[in-house]
Amino acid sequence: MTAPNLTAAAGPDYGSTVFGGWRRAAAADWQAYTRHEFVRRLGDGSLPRAAFLHYLVQDYVFLANFARAWALGVVKAGDLEELRAAAATVDALVNQEMRLHVTACAAAGIAEKTLLAAEEEIENLAYTRFVIDAGLSGDFLDLLAALAPCVLGYGEIGAWLGDAADDKTYADWIDSYAASDYQALCRSVGRLIDRAAAARLGAAPEASPRWADLCRTFRTATRLEVAFWDMGLRGGR
Repeated sequence: MTAPNLTAAAGPDYGSTVFGGWRRAAAADWQAYTRHEFVRRLGDGSLPRAAFLHYLVQDYVFLANFARAWALGVVKAGDLEELRAAAATVDALVNQEMRLHVTACAAAGIAEKTLLAAEEEIENLAYTRFVIDAGLSGDFLDLLAALAPCVLGYGEIGAWLGDAADDKTYADWIDSYAASDYQALCRSVGRLIDRAAAARLGAAPEASPRWADLCRTFRTATRLEVAFWDMGLRGGR
């Protein structure tokens, strides 16, 4: 695959001006995340299978804790719409996305009991506990700032590789995030972010005294995504 020369600013904003602002504030880290070597090698098929499977096992562990973080959204929700969105995401993570990981790993001879017993890598531990702490210590919007890089970053990666990748080695993974239903999910999260920001920061979020802290949370979560890809590559060596 010859990867297109896209910059971080070229990615979709999923209809969210707030997400767009957060991404601009973390531009270099966002580029490092969404155009990481692991991602590029998924696209051109050169990623070692061992690295991919190591990533999948760790991502299964990650998703369990990521669902717990989204569950905090139920507690922190300011109204019924926020509560419903958080509850629906927990359901999708636990009953759909984690099940896809089980199926993919089973095809490679990795049983679900192995996934359940997997030791959590340090990068995984650091990322999920950061997101959970953001939810425990802050409000619903603080939590969304920590959650957004994963949800929307995977959407951008899926859309990019879905258009650019001509190798089919990891087509199933790419298609999961390039698919119209996942892209629709990203747009719904984008709307949720803007709605939550308007409710808490007013019509001009970037003018709020909280804006710098929200950008910092988003950027830290993005840096932790980069470390997660690094961890995945290490598993193939």
